Amino acid sequence: MITLTSDFGTPYPAAMKGVLLGRTDARLVDIGHDFPRQDVRTAAFWLRETLPYFPPATHLVVVDPGVGTDRDAIAIRAGEHALVGPDNGVLLPAARRLAGDAALESYVVDEDALEPVVPAGESPSDPDEGPRSNTFHGRDIFAPTAATVHDSDGPDTVAFLTPGDGPVDLELPAATLVDGRAVGEVLVVDDFGNVITNVPGEFLEGREWVVANDEQVPVGDTFEAVPAGDRLATVGSHGYVELDVNRGRGETAFELAVGDRVVLEFVD
Repeated sequence: MITLTSDFGTPYPAAMKGVLLGRTDARLVDIGHDFPRQDVRTAAFWLRETLPYFPPATHLVVVDPGVGTDRDAIAIRAGEHALVGPDNGVLLPAARRLAGDAALESYVVDEDALEPVVPAGESPSDPDEGPRSNTFHGRDIFAPTAATVHDSDGPDTVAFLTPGDGPVDLELPAATLVDGRAVGEVLVVDDFGNVITNVPGEFLEGREWVVANDEQVPVGDTFEAVPAGDRLATVGSHGYVELDVNRGRGETAFELAVGDRVVLEFVD
């Protein structure tokens, strides 16, 4: 199985799938292709929260604002999984979680050693066959790499992969909790408008009310704990505190966006 994640929208993922289907019989599963454009941190968060629910697989990720620069293309072995994508930190949070107690192994793609991606009806010897695209590494580098890694006995057995010094790091920020007060930030806002913070859900245990950025709101186990249109704090499926509106958009009601500071305090 190969999963695909990108910020491409359409139709670019179809070209990557075409390359994959021409090189492997692996089942292809879309995680999504409508992640916020060039938002490495949001993609990293959702990958960390999604990939652990898959059986062993190869995960192809292309959220790559540095495409065409000197950033490396890499493959990571994380336990029974492999991840392929740009070396910009997007793979690291998920790789750490997938690896568990196992050590991560990182490899750099030797792009010159890759078999070129050639459109149907053309050949590498055609005079109009130009160099690899500088703006679509998902098609020309990451897709063929993912296909080869999937069909191999592991990244360490692939000839065009060489051990790296370690991938670029990306640590999702942690909240500070002191004496009934949590200072954190908005990690992501989902498609429902739910504001997902980096405050651990345990902070709300045993609480019926909480003050969120100076506004007192009830704590609910479900969205329906309050009437439609009302605000609440709850714990999402990812284990973090969310600021939500039942059948509405928390981001609008709380006037919060990704990266904004969030202060939660207990109600006396």
